[in-house]
Amino acid sequence: MNTEFLLTSLIVVLAPGTGVLYTLACGLSHGKTYSIAAAFGCTLGILPHIAATILGLAALLHTSALAFHAVKYAGVAYLLYMAWGIWRQTGILNVDENIKEQNLKKVAIRGFLINILNPKLSIFFLAFLPQFIAPASTNPTLAMASLGGVFMAMTLVVFIIYGIGAASIRNYVISSPTRMKWIQRGFAGAFAGFGLKLAITDQ
Repeated sequence: MNTEFLLTSLIVVLAPGTGVLYTLACGLSHGKTYSIAAAFGCTLGILPHIAATILGLAALLHTSALAFHAVKYAGVAYLLYMAWGIWRQTGILNVDENIKEQNLKKVAIRGFLINILNPKLSIFFLAFLPQFIAPASTNPTLAMASLGGVFMAMTLVVFIIYGIGAASIRNYVISSPTRMKWIQRGFAGAFAGFGLKLAITDQ
């Protein structure tokens, strides 16, 4: 496995993005199990983008303004929806003990949607993965799929570490209503910021 690929992938995965933010929020609000479910969901949300790159569909998305903007604005709407829910204290950072615990499947699905509705990921993998395929490779499709699998595995491990880290300070965070309120506002602002950033992104 190319060392340069592993190091570059690690830097990309470690960088705070919507998936990291969501996993941290689940860890802070509901604990370790929910953060792991969020990490799985976010990781699975990468799979369609890698598949699209391997099958050449990412190139179509890149060249089709209509397709790109359709996915982009769906992603923007979803991120702003999540930001609004957190701001109103009804979203993923709601720690009200009287509210029924969230279904782990729903937690994972939200993470999946966060990544699948980000067309920038397809464009990223389209530009990123082919760089590490040897020109003499006898099966570039298999090689690209292997790289994609390693990237996903790395994403899952890093996100789980982030989530467990957030869960470890959960009691400290939720013990102070004031502290929790400011954290909710911070997360709401971050999700809104990512949504607006996506909105102004071109192909």
